[in-house]
Amino acid sequence: MIKFDYSNMMAENIGEEHGVGKGVLDGMAERARRAHDGVVAKKESGKIGFLDLPYDDALVARIREEAGRVSSEFENFVVLGIGGSALGNIALRTALNHPFHNLLSREKRDGRPRIFVPDNIDPDRLNGLFDILDLKSTVFNVITKSGSTAETMSQFMIVRDRLMQELGRGEMPKHIIATTDVEKGALRKMAEEEGYVTFTIPANVGGRFSVLSSVGLLSAAVSGIDIGELLIGARNMNARCSSPNMADNPALAGAVLHYLSRTEKGKAMLVMMPYSHRLKDVADWFRQLWAESLGKKYSTGGAVVHTGQTPIKAVGATDQHSQIQLYVEGPNDKVVCFLAVEEYNSRVDIPPLSGEEDGLSYLEGKSLNELILAEMRATELTLVKNSRPNCTITMPRVDARSVGELLFMLELQTAYAGELYNIDAFDQPGVEEGKQFTYGLMGREGYEEKRAELDDLEKGRITYTV
Repeated sequence: MIKFDYSNMMAENIGEEHGVGKGVLDGMAERARRAHDGVVAKKESGKIGFLDLPYDDALVARIREEAGRVSSEFENFVVLGIGGSALGNIALRTALNHPFHNLLSREKRDGRPRIFVPDNIDPDRLNGLFDILDLKSTVFNVITKSGSTAETMSQFMIVRDRLMQELGRGEMPKHIIATTDVEKGALRKMAEEEGYVTFTIPANVGGRFSVLSSVGLLSAAVSGIDIGELLIGARNMNARCSSPNMADNPALAGAVLHYLSRTEKGKAMLVMMPYSHRLKDVADWFRQLWAESLGKKYSTGGAVVHTGQTPIKAVGATDQHSQIQLYVEGPNDKVVCFLAVEEYNSRVDIPPLSGEEDGLSYLEGKSLNELILAEMRATELTLVKNSRPNCTITMPRVDARSVGELLFMLELQTAYAGELYNIDAFDQPGVEEGKQFTYGLMGREGYEEKRAELDDLEKGRITYTV
């Protein structure tokens, strides 16, 4: 099972000024219980649906069937999506596929397609992808819950047009899989009119909580990931987190400790630092989850709170040589959360040198596995020595079951934190306003007022340029 070690966030180990006192943590027991019960109540009322995703066996069966068809017919699988429609796909790929999956021969990929997630609308990036794809052997999974996301639908319109030009209108639908709302939106209408294979996104599952839905599971299954094991891990974590007691519920303990670190100790930033390169994009996925869920102007009662904790991505041991200097000796305003692995999927031994090199002899007989764990331990203790709070989430290994546990734990931790901050962790009004301004700038009907508002802002803005 995953272990959450928060020893180095406690005052006994890093001092009262920056650490959470045991009495303070114990005093949060009733608030923690209310946070737990608040999330359960939202589930039971139907407001949130991510807690139900690990139990949809019928969806798993359908996805496996479709993944088999795709693998037998296509060489490339491209996910068109952004934010929650892309980051989970990328995180699963990086964690559970071969590090160089797309460069392996098809035989070494067990007959699975190459996977691409061009998660941006940068024209050079998308155009470059077309340079390496044979459209005849490529299927595109377009993912947007609303069916009108500007970035995703612009990509899709370009792809659809190219497919029609190269393959013809009759063949085009065979190369498109649409993942969207069950009944509304422009993409749903096009899918029904043109005959795409479709998957649905539950109405009560937001994008950043959707990785264990068809949004993330389809590309995972196509690439060969065991999605059944992924969901078993999520179920196991859900069972562990059924308790309202912090001592038994790692997601609840994490939420309370990060909340206290932010509100009582001024730790405005949370650095997620995996010491497994496979987990680097889990940190990327977590950034959206934590930032978009907790960064809110208003409380649920309408008070202005401007709350949230800024998530930062770092990778061990890479960022020991770029960011750690700041974390150790700069402002003491961060919590570092290490992601550790007990057993790597490979072992690489360091060979002996042929000559006498006293400065390197200490490495002989060791392995990269031992070295990277020593690097993490050294970083952890350096932070402790300097009274810098840190915690560690340890996985037994990076496999589908453990990754399912980890993702579900972090989703629950985020939901609990929303209850503690007394904000809505499941909306994103700041994001929505940016979307509306974009629609106004691009001339979408119905957003003329937003365009006029932008024009007024531009008129009143004083510009400084060098």
